[in-house]
Amino acid sequence: MEKAKVYFTKELTPQGLLHLFDQLPARLEGKVAVKLHSGEVGNQNFIRPSFFQDLIQKVKGTIVECNTAYEGKRNTTKDHWETMKLHGWCDIAAVDIMDEDGEFALPIENGHQIKENYVGAHLKEYDSMLVLSHFKGHPMGGFGGALKNISIGIASAHGKAHIHGAGDADKIWTADHDSFLEAMADAAKSIVDYYQERIVYINVMANMSVDCDCCAVAEDPKIKDIGILASIDPVALDQACLDLVYACEDPGKAHLIERIESRNGIHTVEAAAALHAGSRSYELCDIDKG
Repeated sequence: MEKAKVYFTKELTPQGLLHLFDQLPARLEGKVAVKLHSGEVGNQNFIRPSFFQDLIQKVKGTIVECNTAYEGKRNTTKDHWETMKLHGWCDIAAVDIMDEDGEFALPIENGHQIKENYVGAHLKEYDSMLVLSHFKGHPMGGFGGALKNISIGIASAHGKAHIHGAGDADKIWTADHDSFLEAMADAAKSIVDYYQERIVYINVMANMSVDCDCCAVAEDPKIKDIGILASIDPVALDQACLDLVYACEDPGKAHLIERIESRNGIHTVEAAAALHAGSRSYELCDIDKG
């Protein structure tokens, strides 16, 4: 079986992002959703609109997000719209809070923990999706990348609690930890199945704090920036990013690795691969080398 291709560049610029996107074999057609992280108010590490603007406009995309299931400035549609405007997302493209008008359920065949994934109702309006993820640590998941962005990120506010609770929204903060990680993998698989070949993934390895962009007060990054990676396989993409962190010569990597390992972050990748959401086996294609 041919290994998944993961394309890589060290050029952390909007131009580098465009060049990397052009290497992908898939093309996005119809109405394109662009899933990214709006950034919690107060967070200093989220990737800013100016970095993504050219690519979003190239695909004529609509920026999509869903409300959160915890306190902050993104847990109601009203507050989330204010955050989108404050952070400049509305200045570069159309924006859609996908669960503003409710949710619907996507089936999950043979899920580890959950059998349905509740996503924003507006997801039905999009023909294809570009997933722009900021690879970094996460207080619960260990790390956040493509798999987290398409699972927790596309889930409605209720759907986020459903995933965190491994099927019981009332256990959002008390469910068994590995079961939560497996539920994230389940939810990611439902999005992979929904879009099939009409979805591509890009991870930006910069500003890699141990904390997520959902944290209003986040730690500053200790590890140096690495680059941008892209693939049509979200499992291979996240695995490649993890491998680059471990291979990095910067001693600051220990800070991020501790967060990943203390939360058993690799288990999300393992669980997603077991569901055939993608492959952990990949070929890293360094486009800087021609």
